[in-house]
Formats: sequence, C-alpha cells, structure tokens
Amino acid sequence: MNRTTQGGRGPSGRRHPSPDVRPSAQQPSEERYRRGARRTSAEPLAASWEPDPAEAEEYRPRRRRTGVAGLVSNYGWRVYAVPVLLVLTLLVVLDSTVPSSFQIGAAGIGTGDSSGSGAEPQADRTSVNATKPAASETPPPPLDLNIPTAVLPDGPKYSENGAGTWQVIPGTTQQVGSGRLYKYAIAIEDGVEGGDYGGDKDAFARTIDAFLSDNRSWVGTGEVAVQRVDGGDASKADFVISLTSTNTTHQICGFQIQYESSCWDPSIKRVVINTARWLRGAKAFSNDISSYRQYAINHEVGHALGHGHEACQEAGAPAPVMMQQTFGVSNDYVAQLNEVDASNKGVVPADGKTCTTNAFPVAPK
Repeated sequence: MNRTTQGGRGPSGRRHPSPDVRPSAQQPSEERYRRGARRTSAEPLAASWEPDPAEAEEYRPRRRRTGVAGLVSNYGWRVYAVPVLLVLTLLVVLDSTVPSSFQIGAAGIGTGDSSGSGAEPQADRTSVNATKPAASETPPPPLDLNIPTAVLPDGPKYSENGAGTWQVIPGTTQQVGSGRLYKYAIAIEDGVEGGDYGGDKDAFARTIDAFLSDNRSWVGTGEVAVQRVDGGDASKADFVISLTSTNTTHQICGFQIQYESSCWDPSIKRVVINTARWLRGAKAFSNDISSYRQYAINHEVGHALGHGHEACQEAGAPAPVMMQQTFGVSNDYVAQLNEVDASNKGVVPADGKTCTTNAFPVAPK
C-alpha cells in the first residue's frame, strides 16, 4: 500500500508534510501540484505546498493589548479582586493592632465613647470584638433589715417529722472555762435525716463543742464553765442540745409566731434546735450559715443559763446575742411579732433602733 509519511495534523484536519520528504531529482511540472489538478497513476503522492488562508489566519499570533484595557482583556475579574483583597487585609491588620480604647467601628474611627458626650473613657474597656462571657455575676441585693426578715430563707430540704425521741451522741470533753460548771449532752431526734447534720453525728457534736468552748461564748465571761457528758451522765446534764424536726419543735416550743425558730424548754432541760433553721439560717445573717449556727447555740444556751430576750440597745451596734435575731435585728419589726406572743410582749420597744447581727455574748479580744 502507498502510505504518506506520518506527520502532525493541523487544526483543519490536514496533515502537515514530514520534514523527511524530499522532492525527486526529476522535478515534475508545476501543473501537477496546483490545487485540484488531476494526477496520473504513475505519479507519486505529493502534498500541496500552497498554504490554506484559513490556517494561516488561525496560526497568526494575536497582538496583545496594553494598559488597563489590556489587563482587563488578559486577566478579567482578577484585576478588580486583587486591590479589594489588599484593602480588606489592611483593615484587619489595623483592627487587631489598634488599642481597645481607639477602635475602628461602623461609623469610623473613634475613642470608644459612642455617645459623643465627652465623658472620660473607661479605664477597663474591652474591644468591640470581645466575645460575651460564659457566665454573669448575680450579686445578692442589699439586705434591708427594717423589712420582714423572719421568713425562712430558701435552701435545702429539711426533716419535718420526727419520732419525738432522741439519741445522745457518745463523747465527752474536759471542762472549759471557770466559774459555775454546766454539764451538757448532745442528741439528735430519731427520724431526722442524715442530710440535716451532714451525715456525721460525731462531726455535728464536735461543732457544738467548738462553739461552746470559744472564748467569745459564755465561757468567755469568766462566770461559767461547760463540760460535755454522755451515757448515764446525760440524764444528769444541765441541758441537752437536741437537733429536732420542725413539727416536734412546734409541739415543744409553740408556734404563736408562725415562723420557724428554736427554743429552750426548762421542763425537760432541752435546748431544741430546729432542723429548718440549722440548715437554712436566717435572712438577717444573709448567707452566713456558720455565724447563724453559732448565734443559735449561744442564744438558746443563754436561756439555759437564765437569760431572757433583749432588744437592740444602740442603733448600728452589734445586737445582743439574746435578741431574737432569727426574726431580725430591727426593734420595730421584732416588737410587732411579739404582739402575738404573750411571753415576749413588751420586751422589745418599737423605738426605731436597728442593730447588726452578732453571734457571741462576749466581744472578741
């Protein structure tokens, strides 16, 4: 078969002549190579050397434009994107390096005072880009001691029902203080849940011991001494400090003033500590449960030592420990409550005096 020499095809589909093809020594007439001329069978195949005008135009290099029109023609939308990206990058760098009191905002550059009132800039000012804190503070409101403060504060659940019987906690102490000796025992009512005293009876008893041996307590007067006893000696104790359910407390102490409280019952020599108050304290003491518990023990033991209730003596001064601070430290308010309690009626005058809370009978030295 007759084959043409392999060469590349042009865009028009024609094959270009191979550079290895050489014309024969005997040159044929030019007529044979004219486009469209008929060849004879004896003549070898030959490619036309006359260029196709269409191909010539197709391979002619285009003239590149210059200037802005050339940039747009050659690079299209990228010509506009590059300067925009540069401007945005510059704004981000400036925003991250400018001090927080001199920020770039939506309305332009300012000193951080958007009101325009001329106020001094704040000393502690965060950037407009700062994220919102994960939590916010919720401080307690200032306590107004001239409003009803006898209401039991919110808090954990407490034991409301008990069996009316108590179990003495084993344990004794050495005598603390000088003067007349008072022996005491510590007990918990049957039916009181462990959560009311922290689940550890011994720890509860040690807390009471610590309160009574504190020099700010009654032993600090130099007139009395205390000693804890248990077992058979508990029946001979001068008083028994007893953690007691609310309903049993109501039965022993009465409930004329219908707010939770504790009491001293001389007929059974029992200091009755109400579980509701032991767990939740009193509003006058705010969230200071420990101070309230010290007050409650010192107040009720004060009754066992022969002291009665007292009023606020000096406005703004610490309240006497024998004031009914469970209800409040405002004479007007406590006097109003005592109107329904015959045993305390008239003890506190409605004279407008308001004291501060105080847990001890003896001032600290």
